[in-house]
Amino acid sequence: MEKIVIALGGNALQDAKGPATADAQLEVVKKTCGYIAEIVKRGHEIAIVHGNGPQVGRILLASETARETTPAMPFDVCGAMSQGYIGYHIQQGMKPALAGIGRGDIPVVTLVTQMVVDKDDPGFKNPTKPIGPFYSAEEAKEMEAKGYAMKEDAGRGFRRVVASPIPTEIYEIDSVNRLWDSTIVITCGGGGIPVIKKDNGELEGVAAVIDKDFAAELLAEKTGADILMILTEVDRVAINFNKPDQKDLAEMTVAEAEKYCEEGHFAPGSMLPKVQAAIKFARANPGKKAIITSLYSAVDALDGKTGTVIKL
Repeated sequence: MEKIVIALGGNALQDAKGPATADAQLEVVKKTCGYIAEIVKRGHEIAIVHGNGPQVGRILLASETARETTPAMPFDVCGAMSQGYIGYHIQQGMKPALAGIGRGDIPVVTLVTQMVVDKDDPGFKNPTKPIGPFYSAEEAKEMEAKGYAMKEDAGRGFRRVVASPIPTEIYEIDSVNRLWDSTIVITCGGGGIPVIKKDNGELEGVAAVIDKDFAAELLAEKTGADILMILTEVDRVAINFNKPDQKDLAEMTVAEAEKYCEEGHFAPGSMLPKVQAAIKFARANPGKKAIITSLYSAVDALDGKTGTVIKL
């Protein structure tokens, strides 16, 4: 029985072409949970990590828009809010999906998770993590005039970007490990709530969004997972993406993956952090592997029929 940490991409939570409502998200999540349940059906033990870029961006936007009526919430609180409601939706989707495979007895819980980061992390000086909706170039200029950092996101439009420090510690990891053998835990949601440790040992939230792929990688290491599975919109990682000479990759060694990263094959804020997280896990865990594939091909990827495997 293999232990798998599953990192869900944005397409697993909402339809980019559909409305950005809670009801619409829940419908997408229910379908997502059907695919995840098929992994459980095979006897694998799993934990689930999810992103929150669009959701936390909308929560923040709503809070800032209503600031004259009610106090705006700080960024770390918005992150906590997104963890709660996305986790709630996954819980609602997983229970019937598990019942459908005869495993309705498995508990599913969401653990609001704090992630310790270094207050001097260079990510705070170079915002790269996209949040919120997409904007046109003209709209992006208007946002920049308001003081927001904006960047083009993988050819899909412009988005607001915030700091994305690397997590160094999962503060609630002991609780995750205690729950693992009996429960499917939804944890490190949205990459976790970024916090720094003060000199007196207390934790203080900071304005940032941790990349969920790096959070999932750290979780996989600290739980002794056999596989880090990063689910995204494509079946396989490709070099020369969207070019006439695009090449899909069935596997990469750590050395090959590092070379492709250096050559700029993977878009920052998109495929790059996925590959970097996979490299980190494979290097730290000889004999284990990371898999990058689509949600819809997850089971086939475990069978080696598709997906990109990264190993040492």
